[in-house]
Amino acid sequence: MKSNLMFSLILIFMAGCCPAPKNEPVLARVNNYEITLSEFEEEFKESPYAINNIIETKLDFLNNLINRKLILQDAQAKGMDKDKDFLKMIEKFWEQSLLKTALDKKANEVSGNVMVSDKEIEEAYAKLPEEAKADKPYDQMYQQIKWEITRGKQTKELNDWVASLRGKADIKISEGLFEE
Repeated sequence: MKSNLMFSLILIFMAGCCPAPKNEPVLARVNNYEITLSEFEEEFKESPYAINNIIETKLDFLNNLINRKLILQDAQAKGMDKDKDFLKMIEKFWEQSLLKTALDKKANEVSGNVMVSDKEIEEAYAKLPEEAKADKPYDQMYQQIKWEITRGKQTKELNDWVASLRGKADIKISEGLFEE
């Protein structure tokens, strides 16, 4: 599984260093790599350079893009893209990115399902004097209380989701491997 993941990551990385499709206009060629006009425009648009959409700025950005491609080509020629530490960084980045994407998607799903009633807000407000937390009138605390209840429900749903994933999984922990 891990070797398949690493192979896939290498292919994705290498795709960024391959010649462009033949149908697109080529803005620049850096050794065997072609920078297409659409690739340039997309990267330029997402960069801080896009604030100044003038020819001089575009030329500066193009020169920086060419320099980046040259550095990447040099690193590949030296085998840095096959280095264990580099591949481990890529794997960690991939895992963190996928984890964030999965959690964001689930959080969005959960937030659409969570409803908070006025009754729940009133009950929570009524408990605040007991906890010495009521420092404002109900109408001024309404949104804060609603947000806190919503957040609590979302957290509970996310925790329940993770618990259900654990419940469906085959998890085996080797006892005795942790020593104090």
